[in-house]
Amino acid sequence: MTTAAFWILAVLAVAGGVMVFRFDSMARATFSLLTALLCVGGELIVLGLEYLGIVTVLMMTIEMAIMAVFMIMFMMNPAGLMPMTMVHNKRGAAALCVTAFVLLVAGILLAPWPRRRGRAPADPTTDLGMALMGPQMLTMMTLGMALFATIVATVVLATRRGRYERYGDDLRATRPDDPVRGGVGR
Repeated sequence: MTTAAFWILAVLAVAGGVMVFRFDSMARATFSLLTALLCVGGELIVLGLEYLGIVTVLMMTIEMAIMAVFMIMFMMNPAGLMPMTMVHNKRGAAALCVTAFVLLVAGILLAPWPRRRGRAPADPTTDLGMALMGPQMLTMMTLGMALFATIVATVVLATRRGRYERYGDDLRATRPDDPVRGGVGR
């Protein structure tokens, strides 16, 4: 069952990656890339790296959703659905991709892979954290919370108006108190 899931996810990930360059729409390419990245997250879960798989799925889903929102807001064509070319120098890009793929497959097949020694760790997440951060894990967790607090504080300080300022604290004003006329609701 695990082997079947691995190969199905692998084929879907590669197909999604290929379709990114086959679609002529940014929106469709975005969702194709999301499909490929979700399959990669599924591969990590199948391989027993549940934490990394779930983090990958969450990160990629949020990242692609944000990309789709910005696409809809800022692209000249509505929602990136109008046809457009997704690649430039198609022949050069194809040659480079085929060469890289062949070299990577050759490396996988020809490299002398080491045999596993010992047993798998009881808690691979802790071992991975220690391998990446060593004794600095608490420092990095504290730094992450400090960065998050800084982002929230920056957003709060950057806005002069509060959430309920347009219609008052009790939300009973008949007309919004907007500093610039002509916005939503006018």
